Amino acid sequence: MGVWGMSMRKLKEVYEILVAASYAHAKWEYETAQVILSDKKRLLILGLMLLPILIVPVVFAVDLPSVLGGKKAYAPAFSTTQMLGASLFIGLCAGLITGCIGAGGGFIITPALMSAGVRGILAVGTDMFHIFAKAIMGTAVHRKLGNVSVALAIAFVIGSITGVTCGGTINRAVYYANPVLSDVLISLVYVFLLGFLGTFAMRDYLRLRKRVAAFDGANPAEVVATTKLAMKLQSIYLPPMISFDHDLYSGGRQISAWFVIGCGFIVGFVAAIMGVGGGFLTFPMYVYMLGVSSFTTVGTDIFQIIITAGYASIGQYAIYGFVFYTLAMGLLIGSLIGIQVGALATKVVKGLYIRGFYATVILAGFLNRLFALPSKLASAGILSLDRSVGDALNLIGIVVFFVIVIVFAGWVFLKFVGNLKMLREV
Repeated sequence: MGVWGMSMRKLKEVYEILVAASYAHAKWEYETAQVILSDKKRLLILGLMLLPILIVPVVFAVDLPSVLGGKKAYAPAFSTTQMLGASLFIGLCAGLITGCIGAGGGFIITPALMSAGVRGILAVGTDMFHIFAKAIMGTAVHRKLGNVSVALAIAFVIGSITGVTCGGTINRAVYYANPVLSDVLISLVYVFLLGFLGTFAMRDYLRLRKRVAAFDGANPAEVVATTKLAMKLQSIYLPPMISFDHDLYSGGRQISAWFVIGCGFIVGFVAAIMGVGGGFLTFPMYVYMLGVSSFTTVGTDIFQIIITAGYASIGQYAIYGFVFYTLAMGLLIGSLIGIQVGALATKVVKGLYIRGFYATVILAGFLNRLFALPSKLASAGILSLDRSVGDALNLIGIVVFFVIVIVFAGWVFLKFVGNLKMLREV
């Protein structure tokens, strides 16, 4: 019982770290959306980025080079109206989750794209490109240069680029060997992560509902103390050493660059496999493992997202033809709108309900990928299963996922529209 209790406490700590990271990444997403939508120059850039989507269909009847309007490397606009609409809807829902719940909604994008019929590796590359486009357009690094530790950022990026290269290479190698097996790999990663997050999130929601009067709906508290792991790593002298946080602590703190590079490698590898940008992992690694202050982490994380997502989306996916540009733009526009609506809706929604929806949506993504696995494994020749059974399970997963997401999106919009007068006065 003691060992079981200790294991559960450790898992709970991991969950809390990931949730805190998710909240931090959602805050960056919200600030980025605000910067883009409040700046006319950035809106103009966004409009120019949409031109390929508008122009290519007009001249589609003309014989164009295969690289234009095709599914090959650098292809800007192979699309159908239905796929563009689907990407707008998926981006909108992800934005609503990010804005309303205050936690990253990017977890649902790759599973949602795969459910809409997009190959896993294409969904990953497209999601990474959408994150990169959002980061490069809305970055506020110039305002936070004082927060960025250049030495930490460089060491971390060395690791993340190496990790992205390894992850992207593995993803492509599996795809070239067997495209279905690539979908299996990506689905398995999401089943593990979303199952873990969703289970603990639902446990938290049910526990909090029992003492709702004591719950104020606040986000998890920020970590202010250095963890034991961080203190241990900082005590190890393994040159070259990196100094940081001089403004916060007398004499600053220092840590071996090799630990920073190692953390960067993990972030880059996971980002390249899942297509999530890596921001949700960077925060806990900086704060909990390396002992970097939240103040320095924010600026440095923005810096690494741009480079990691940019290199991954272009260097590991786009040049090999695994970025669906039209879908990426749909995700970008949808998420920008969704974040704004979701953030406003939080002013009229109780915090307990927000926690409940977060757990439900995460579990919906988990069930979606879990129910898709049998048919994928059967198609890859790993599992013996009647095709009709696999297709039925896959359909159940898709229906459950989109019903939950649509209900959530509809609920948020009704709260937004129904309280529009009150929101205008806020």
